[in-house]
Amino acid sequence: MVRRRIAAGVGVVLLIVVVLVINGCLKSGKESALKEYNSDAGQLVQESDQQVAHPLFETLAGASGKSPLDVEEEVDQLRLQAQTDAAHAKSLSVPGEMEGAQRNLLLVFDLRAEGLAKIANLVRTALSGQNNKQASTNIAGAMELFLTSDVLWSQRVAPLIQQTLAAGGVQGQSTAGTQFLPNLGWLEPSTVLARLTGQATGSSQSNQITPGTHGSALIGVSVGSTNLEPPPALNQISGGANQTFAVKVEDSGSNPETDVKVEVSVDAGGKQYKASHVIDKTEPGVTSSVDIPVEGVPQGVASTITVYVQPVPGETNVENNKGTYHAIFG
Repeated sequence: MVRRRIAAGVGVVLLIVVVLVINGCLKSGKESALKEYNSDAGQLVQESDQQVAHPLFETLAGASGKSPLDVEEEVDQLRLQAQTDAAHAKSLSVPGEMEGAQRNLLLVFDLRAEGLAKIANLVRTALSGQNNKQASTNIAGAMELFLTSDVLWSQRVAPLIQQTLAAGGVQGQSTAGTQFLPNLGWLEPSTVLARLTGQATGSSQSNQITPGTHGSALIGVSVGSTNLEPPPALNQISGGANQTFAVKVEDSGSNPETDVKVEVSVDAGGKQYKASHVIDKTEPGVTSSVDIPVEGVPQGVASTITVYVQPVPGETNVENNKGTYHAIFG
């Protein structure tokens, strides 16, 4: 009986050891899978920046020195690469815990492929001199897809990956960042046209424009005590549905300007809420502040805020006229 009890005790101990070993192996395998997904996703998005985004914007910025057909072919090749990246994203080995991150990851690459396809179809028209303004406007619209992909990565994919790593007991793992859209100037149709054609946007202005430089610069936007931060930041704005945007605009030229129009639009819940105000006069180097109330903004939903200072006659650089911000009103 003693021998049997000893044997039973040894058996129990061995069983516990086997269970612990198996659990340890399963845990180690799970952690390795999570780490591998984080690494693969980060590598893929960085390759997208290097192999698609960088050559795309180099091609567009240097388009004026090439034939429209050559530019179209270069962009089309990048479109194919973007589609390859999207297909690669679908083939990643995805642990079950990373399914939420993977769904958003696929959307990131689908948006980039869609933006490339639109630009490839429009760039020759934008360079041809016929209907180039409308084509540039549509290209600027396609650039919004790139901005959305950057925000989606920073606000959904990367946080979900980090949350899942932490829940799985994985520490010390960073997640790569991405910036496909190099700057917000590409969201402005006149800037797109100027960069594609190499011609200043104000070159066709009337001879009545006074000598010297002309322009306005958006210096900052705030709502209450919240200073809005550009993407990838997600601004939290309290105060309800009726908000007043305090916009600071500097006269960045060497001339006084009159009737400078400032527009604020909020896209939320499938609707757009807009308001504007005209600054009667600005002085060179002086910052003017204007309050623009926007009413009826829905609360608790993701919103995109666009603040735009309309170009003044003779203004050739409009990169700093526009600001885009992401926020949730509460």
